[in-house]
Amino acid sequence: MSTELTTFLWFPGNASEAARFYATVFPDVRIERQDEYPQAAADAGAGTAGEVMTVSFTIGGQRFVGLNGGPQFPFTEAVSFQIACADQAETDRYWDALTADGGEESQCGWCKDRFGVSWQVTPTRLTELVSDPDKDRAGRAMKAMFTMRKIDIAEIERAAAG
Repeated sequence: MSTELTTFLWFPGNASEAARFYATVFPDVRIERQDEYPQAAADAGAGTAGEVMTVSFTIGGQRFVGLNGGPQFPFTEAVSFQIACADQAETDRYWDALTADGGEESQCGWCKDRFGVSWQVTPTRLTELVSDPDKDRAGRAMKAMFTMRKIDIAEIERAAAG
């Protein structure tokens, strides 16, 4: 038996816009379908008949469904998506795209996009350095990371080297 997981994201009413935005940010996005609220849902007070209820899309093979559920449940940092970046150029590209047009920078490589979804833009080199078997080296890398918003790989490497 195979278990398939789908990440379900509750948007206040802009799930289609978010899916289209992610298609500009990530290289492997497919918007698969949109479903409208049926009249029965509207009659029960859930959405407006004919408006987009859900949009199904994939990012890098990971399935997502965006629900236009209303403002009751906003996104928080309690859930985030990590992007493993190969180098500084990739880190910069994702960071800049996700924080543009109303996105927000946070600490240690975390940011929010303009929809409020939290992302960890994480160079693989950072992960290597903060998990270095040399605890002093790893500690210096971690301490440097705590001072950053967007991760600067060269600075993390300098700090790790001492």
